[in-house]
Amino acid sequence: MVNTIACGVRTLDLSRPRIMGILNVTPDSFSDGGHLYRDGRVDTDALLARAEQMVAEGADILDVGGESTRPGAAPVSETEELDRVATAVEALAQHCDTIISVDTSTPKVMSESARCGAGLLNDVRGFKRPRALQVAAETGLALCVMHMQGEPDTMQTAPAYTDVMHDVSEFLSQRLADVSAVGIDLGRVIIDPGFGFGKTAEQNFELLARLRELCNQGQPVLVGLSRKSMISSVLDRPPEQRLVASVALALMAVERGARIVRVHDVAATFDALSMWQTIRHTLSQSQQP
Repeated sequence: MVNTIACGVRTLDLSRPRIMGILNVTPDSFSDGGHLYRDGRVDTDALLARAEQMVAEGADILDVGGESTRPGAAPVSETEELDRVATAVEALAQHCDTIISVDTSTPKVMSESARCGAGLLNDVRGFKRPRALQVAAETGLALCVMHMQGEPDTMQTAPAYTDVMHDVSEFLSQRLADVSAVGIDLGRVIIDPGFGFGKTAEQNFELLARLRELCNQGQPVLVGLSRKSMISSVLDRPPEQRLVASVALALMAVERGARIVRVHDVAATFDALSMWQTIRHTLSQSQQP
């Protein structure tokens, strides 16, 4: 298993679980759209204040997204996404001493983000757009390759699998082969099963229940479960009232081997993971001869 990943000029230590804080510079993301993007532009003051708060609360990575990928989301033009993301990454790189991730599928956004100071490229489409893999290779940055069935505007229209864990694993294995074929060292690649992306609630819960199968395959696993609609299939809660359930799911994922959790609520997740790590340390100490 990879224990450290070079993310641009910084190194991500995965000897313990890490927290990725979500910074959506969009007007329409499902939970926090419009918080950091107002009046047709990125609110850099609000962005930096939120980023500083997340780092203080325990975020190890800040993940910037300029295109909503919620179910049914409309596509964003390359120009608009580039303007949103480049503005945000440049501001963050100048003010925050932490790894900056960019949530994008657009090759031009990838290359410009690398120039502005990003350290990780996080693609919900698994780098399947034309030239995405080649451009990602040219940046030299770390990658997160995610599984999604379909596209955001159609992905929740009757998603179907023969065996959801097998099918997701097969997709990711093929993408890792494709990544390796363009010369990218798998030692800088993270994988993500894509909770909520072309999957029913039942399929999401099965993926989580069986997550160790994916975590045992050699690549670090990132999960994004925060405030997802799978929670509402069990609890009738709007996104802003899914904190406790989100933290519980993050803990379940870490218990099953996930190394990175992508979250909206950094402080609560940090506290929960700190308790988990303390118990792990206590147990390991008690088992020493």
